[in-house]
Amino acid sequence: MEMTAAAVEFSDVGVRFPNGTTALSRVDLTIQPGEFVTLLGPSGCGKSTLLRLASGLESATSGAATVSTDRIGYVFQEATLLPWLTVARNVALLAELDGLPQREVSSRVARTLELVGLQDFSQNRPHQLSGGMRMRASLARSLVRDPELFLFDEPFGALDEFTRERLNDDLRALWQRERFTGVFVTHSIAEAIYMGTRVVVMGAHPGRIIREYDVPFGAERDEHTRYSAEFAALSSEISDVLKGAMS
Repeated sequence: MEMTAAAVEFSDVGVRFPNGTTALSRVDLTIQPGEFVTLLGPSGCGKSTLLRLASGLESATSGAATVSTDRIGYVFQEATLLPWLTVARNVALLAELDGLPQREVSSRVARTLELVGLQDFSQNRPHQLSGGMRMRASLARSLVRDPELFLFDEPFGALDEFTRERLNDDLRALWQRERFTGVFVTHSIAEAIYMGTRVVVMGAHPGRIIREYDVPFGAERDEHTRYSAEFAALSSEISDVLKGAMS
């Protein structure tokens, strides 16, 4: 039986910065195609560093980080849209830089804007959008490349709770439809559980994996999931692990 290659694999990975700070130490993590793995932990535990390793923006000091595709999307904490371009032009930017024919770019932009619910705002400038809409545009800009691996560095952290939960639902629906592999960084225990098929809990000083949890909920999740006894119990257990790691 042929084995499917891992989408992302970190093998005994360590990262040490030039100033002597050890950002990651002996990290072993395998992410299979189609998983949506959430990385949870305090500031300074190396969550974002793992994303940069997966994207190729940074290299490991020791060990190896292996990614099975070069079709990678990356959404940062800020939307980072170009203010002088329309939403459609911002979304088209990466596809154009990839050298796709203009007809293909236009087709992908139209489809992607519809997927994120911005088809009626294609000619707006970023300053005319709400914070949630700007993050949708940022998501669309990477989605237009049809990524097999999607990396998310706290994309909803600055949004109000209502908008954040709505975008959580929208992103989960998008993941189910498009079937990319997702790696999502967050500081929120509730968001990590709700979004993930697996929660990877990290500790700091040095950055390392201290626990992993398979999330016991199916693909269909809603507000009832968030307020269930099982969700509360898992949140409490993860909270205790994090507190123990920081004590």
